[in-house]
Amino acid sequence: MDCKLLGIPLQVGTGRRGCEMGPSAYRTAGLAEALEELGHSVSDLGDIKPEPLNVPDHPNSVLKYLQENAGWIAGLTQAAYEMSADGFPIFMGGDHMLAAGTVAGISKRAKEEGREQFVLWLDAHTDFHTLDSSDSGNLHGTPVAYYTGQKGFEGYFPELEAPVSPANVCMIGIRSVDPAERKAIRETDITVYDMRLVDEYGVSALLKRFLTKVKEADGKLHVSLDVDFLDPSIAPAVGTTVPGGATFREAHLIMEMLHDSGLVTSLDLVELNPFLDERGRTAHMMVDLTASLFGRNVMDRPTVERFPL
Repeated sequence: MDCKLLGIPLQVGTGRRGCEMGPSAYRTAGLAEALEELGHSVSDLGDIKPEPLNVPDHPNSVLKYLQENAGWIAGLTQAAYEMSADGFPIFMGGDHMLAAGTVAGISKRAKEEGREQFVLWLDAHTDFHTLDSSDSGNLHGTPVAYYTGQKGFEGYFPELEAPVSPANVCMIGIRSVDPAERKAIRETDITVYDMRLVDEYGVSALLKRFLTKVKEADGKLHVSLDVDFLDPSIAPAVGTTVPGGATFREAHLIMEMLHDSGLVTSLDLVELNPFLDERGRTAHMMVDLTASLFGRNVMDRPTVERFPL
């Protein structure tokens, strides 16, 4: 594949500094080299900056950096739209607020191509707050509500040209949901596989169900991978650690299955905070997961048919 890397040094969506160093950490951990070793071509487009926007004050006074976040969304929407014209965009963050822009941009491209946009949300959180419901004021908790066209963003965030249908969003790994989000998300068709369901059925069965839906619709699949999807024992470099996350093997299995499906067309890597890492441990973990998504195997499996499921 023709992989296009874009650095997004965004940290105003979270209440903790450090995510702006994420893109540099991915470069230092050898993301481009790992992809090239697998036979892919890689072009690094550098880092993006937000667009200057004027946004009115919001009645919810706890919201933080509303104008700056809106500027990031505007810039990222355009960049993602342009990058998705050809090649495989990889967005290196930066906090998860960036998905409000990346998904908005690639969904616009999918709409022009007459295809449905799907999103696989790998995260401990649903990020389904609106500007009205957020009680922390940290806007990295709002991107899914925004890009699925929920009400309350009009006049503050950029106008959304191609909302993603909630029925086309699948969340895996969820284990921390605020009451307002829980109530709102139950009124949508978003598929939520929390960690209890992962424990009961395994990630393979759950992911297969979603991938079948994407394939039948001939959809484009965006994967948004948050560091806190992983258990903090294997990925400590995130400001929103939640115990009980995905294991090393569960995460790699998901990436290997995604590669085998051939359905993934774009990728977010988010919430990496190198300031909280242990000698680059989490950055290397995220690079390894990306390599699995792009075809790295322990060994070839020419006789897999001998072991039907």
